[in-house]
Amino acid sequence: MCKHSRPTSISKELKLIEPDSPWAVVSVAFFIRLGVLGIFVFHLRYCRRSLQFNLYIAADRSSLRMFCNLISKTLRSTLRSESGETKDYDARLTYRRFNDGRRSVDFVLAYKGEDVDEVAASKRRIFEANLMSEGIQLEYYKEQWVHFVKLHAPAEVLYRYAEILKIKMPLKIIPGQEQIIADATPDFKTVSRICRSLFSSVQLNTELFPERTPRIHLEFARKYLELYDEEHPNFFDESTRYSIINFIMQRQQFEGGEEKADNLGIEKLIEDGVYLCAYTLHDKDTRGKLLKEWANIGKWKNLQPLDHIKDYFGPKVALYFAWLGFYTQMLIPVSILGILFFVYGFLTWNSDPISFDICNDNETIMCPQCDRGCKFWSLNETCTSSRFNYLIDNQMTMVFAFVMAIWAVIYLELWKRYSAGLVHRWGLTGFNHHVEHPRPQYLAKISNSKRFSDKLNEPKTTFDPDVPFWSTKFLPNFTSYSIMVLFICISLIAVAAIIIYRMAQRASHTILANENTMTYRIMVLPITAGFLDLIVISILDMVYSKLAVRLTNYEYCRTQTEYDESLTIKNYVFQFVNYYSSLFYIAFLKGKFVGYPSKYNRIFSFRQEECNPGGCLMELCVQLVIIMVGKQAVNAIVEILIPFLMRTAKEFSQRYDWYRRHSEQKLVPSTNQFTEDFNLLPTENSSLYEEYLEMVVQYGFITLFSLAFPLAPLLALINNVIEVRLDAIKMLRFMRRPVGMRARNIGVWQSIMTVVTHIAVASSAMIIAFSSNFIPKLVYKATHDDPELNNYLNFTLATFYTKDYGTQSLLDVSVQANVTECRYIEFRNDPWENPPYKRPMIYWKILTARLAFIVIYQNIITMLQGILRWAVPDVSGRLLKRIKRENFLLREHIIEYEKRQAQEVTQSQTQPRVDGAAVTKTEPEFFLRQRQNGSDAAAGDNATTYV
Repeated sequence: MCKHSRPTSISKELKLIEPDSPWAVVSVAFFIRLGVLGIFVFHLRYCRRSLQFNLYIAADRSSLRMFCNLISKTLRSTLRSESGETKDYDARLTYRRFNDGRRSVDFVLAYKGEDVDEVAASKRRIFEANLMSEGIQLEYYKEQWVHFVKLHAPAEVLYRYAEILKIKMPLKIIPGQEQIIADATPDFKTVSRICRSLFSSVQLNTELFPERTPRIHLEFARKYLELYDEEHPNFFDESTRYSIINFIMQRQQFEGGEEKADNLGIEKLIEDGVYLCAYTLHDKDTRGKLLKEWANIGKWKNLQPLDHIKDYFGPKVALYFAWLGFYTQMLIPVSILGILFFVYGFLTWNSDPISFDICNDNETIMCPQCDRGCKFWSLNETCTSSRFNYLIDNQMTMVFAFVMAIWAVIYLELWKRYSAGLVHRWGLTGFNHHVEHPRPQYLAKISNSKRFSDKLNEPKTTFDPDVPFWSTKFLPNFTSYSIMVLFICISLIAVAAIIIYRMAQRASHTILANENTMTYRIMVLPITAGFLDLIVISILDMVYSKLAVRLTNYEYCRTQTEYDESLTIKNYVFQFVNYYSSLFYIAFLKGKFVGYPSKYNRIFSFRQEECNPGGCLMELCVQLVIIMVGKQAVNAIVEILIPFLMRTAKEFSQRYDWYRRHSEQKLVPSTNQFTEDFNLLPTENSSLYEEYLEMVVQYGFITLFSLAFPLAPLLALINNVIEVRLDAIKMLRFMRRPVGMRARNIGVWQSIMTVVTHIAVASSAMIIAFSSNFIPKLVYKATHDDPELNNYLNFTLATFYTKDYGTQSLLDVSVQANVTECRYIEFRNDPWENPPYKRPMIYWKILTARLAFIVIYQNIITMLQGILRWAVPDVSGRLLKRIKRENFLLREHIIEYEKRQAQEVTQSQTQPRVDGAAVTKTEPEFFLRQRQNGSDAAAGDNATTYV
């Protein structure tokens, strides 16, 4: 996203032509500038009396710059194309290169130019000198209050560290490779012809994002340099270059004298304020293509250019978008099923005998739902809620639960297969975290321990020491997880407080002022409590998310993968309790242990909440919709609106110069790519984690509680279609470009979703058994000759004599005097039975049936899920066969290459000597080509350039 700064002078604004431009360009541009300047002055003459004079100035200067740039670029490209110099000029226009116009800027460091701290300056000098000793080339830009250091990694550095990091690179086409790929590609010609017209509208623009030819990848080794396809556009792509330089910067010392592991790394320098930031640069061409075809809500139905996302952001970010897109597509069938299930409830709710009896019952009097201030009420007051309850608790509930359980396993297994194909296409098959190098923060932490510092700082040490668990790791881990348990307890206390709030509201005198008391209790009170719960959840979420990062920093996490997994597990366990605890309460506890009139079970002298005659699923549905939709709305505001407002505020303050007059921190005018990206929001390591967390929490809503709201998958689908594009917009428009990181899967999130899927089976079984009418109806049909359930409502209600209230006083004594008996929702003996108000045998039969159903349902579903996992392997047979054949072909190719190399060495040893010296093999041809095209040529003998 371009930002236009206020120019200091018109002459500087019009400075578009380089001093070494051809005379024709300079002449034409001179007259164009003169004419545009005249128009500009003429326009100012008629605008200076306006109250919005400054606005016109800013707008005119921005328009002037765009107009001059357009004309100058057109003339330059035309004249240069005739002289064959277009390529050099295009390089000069690219602000992502060094001053020589050839070397690319791979990384940028920024620091305050007026900083007089000698210690910080010394650290910068040592750090930058160490970078240069590694072969990194530097160039300085010091024209603004923020100084920039541009970094470039030449080919030799890339080769060396690609071999160290075991990066797989594409090879040249091997004879027989095309046949392997063709055999591994399924041939669905008929299906393709049918689907081509159906899916043509969702295909990518092949002109902007051409299809990639599959290649064979091999871990980079300089001895096999001639085998690699150095002409391939993805050979050392930008994300790979950036990750290599980032790896180097993370491990460079910045203090002189004896080397210590706690004095290294760019992150430590940024933390100490030596540097303001370190970041990579956006590429305007690729960024523009992605903004047009991918980060565009209008393109919501189009496929994602995953290969190009991988090249731009790296495999880890690309895997996130691949997973989110796949998950969204898998929501389509269950969304359709949820709609059909909901429509079925609408079409058949008039035939439901329970809601029909409730709505037409004018005689049944229900017992008061609080001790003081509540009246007896008629059963038909719950007519509306009972009808809505039928929409989610009907004959299709069992079918929907079964399908959702099977869908969850199919989704997880198909994702494994899909991701395996992506990972192989990107050359990451076989990559795992064991090849990762230790985190600098981990090395710094163990260096502070006398037990490990001596071993770590030994000159000949080539590996980091093993840190024992019980003596070193136990205390930080115990502390971290203890604080997590503490916050879980706080979350549960908050849920309990909201429950008590609802109990108190039911018994408060404010309810008496409401004419429609049942409407307040059934609809208004659950909605207000749901919003209150959402506010508490959001606050605890923000507090614990920041605390979890500090707790994880306290632990001994050796690699970045271990760090991410530890942070993810702690956060998700807390979020699981934070988001789902209130829903679990409504589903499994509310109304289950109420007691009966005159002997209610109480909490802090308050009666427990009761369910409506139709059950608690309606209230569970309301709570689920509020938390799920509210959470997604809050996240959308945080992700897009806040960065947008921050960016807009910066542009506004910069446009009117307010920021420079009223703040110590000044914005940098966006005159080129690295200053423009400096003004973007920083990319944090936890940003991708937050995106995963949001979606996995949503996955929990769908799998754990979708029975309470069949349209939950549809809401998730709509949200995710927009979420994909919003995340892309945020990363491309508002955030700095992240450093590409390798990954072969989505990490611990896969295991978390697997665990949630197992819990969802038990959750669905318990919701059906204890919160729906499915089991009581089955028992009623088995014990009564009433298949139409005409007397089922009376079967679920027990009778209570009002005289048994004893000395307990109610508010309306006159009403009590006219009511001799009332009904309540429980399976208990009637007062005329012996013993009165005790549990009858039918209660124990229903309880036994519920427990038996849970066991049977869970075992059947678990068995079917196991069969599906066995039947759907993680890697498809075609891909597995292709990998084996490619490995065989690669081994044979390497053997042939080594044979040729051995023959060349033998021949060179037998060749005659020339001028008394043996003929030796010259430098590899690829190095020579790299040097000839000047991609690594320095501006002079020194690799450091000052501007």
